[in-house]
Amino acid sequence: MRLFRVVLVIVLLVAWYPTWLAFRIWSQSRQDEVRSADVIVVLGAAQYDGNPSPVFKARLDQAAYLYEEDLSDTVIVTGGKRPGDRYTEAHVAEDYLVNEHGISEGAILQEQEGSTTFESLKQVREIARAENLDSALLVSDPMHSERIKRMALDLGFEEAYASWASYERLQRSRETKARELLHEVTALLVYELFN
Repeated sequence: MRLFRVVLVIVLLVAWYPTWLAFRIWSQSRQDEVRSADVIVVLGAAQYDGNPSPVFKARLDQAAYLYEEDLSDTVIVTGGKRPGDRYTEAHVAEDYLVNEHGISEGAILQEQEGSTTFESLKQVREIARAENLDSALLVSDPMHSERIKRMALDLGFEEAYASWASYERLQRSRETKARELLHEVTALLVYELFN
């Protein structure tokens, strides 16, 4: 009987924890934390031969809005390139911010090595340390916000906030949002288990 109780508690914990993570991710995805910070960090996304994908463009437009609101005077754009690509995501991001929003190249720093969220944020933290930037306003998708904040804080940012590109603009279906939530629960679990 005692073994049964122990097994039951373990099963309940295993079922409960992902549900709690899902709630945290969903809750964070509804909080747009627009505030000033030392640096605005834009997480990379797909680019097509020098043109940002709709998802990437939405993130960049949000970062430009935050910059134009004087919430920071520095932007770090992130993302390397996949085999066969001519451009890094960071390069495409800088070009877009300069050409479409008129942001000065001097205000933009590039992280061009990362191929995962964690790799990019690790490199961003090194750039930020060199520039004495201790707080970050992170720009990505709503469901991505909880994980990137967690990683940024774990990597040593004193403060990390998330301001996301709106799902309304991206016209995401409920099914797509549900898949993204499941992906983020899995990704956060993997991060916590194997960090």
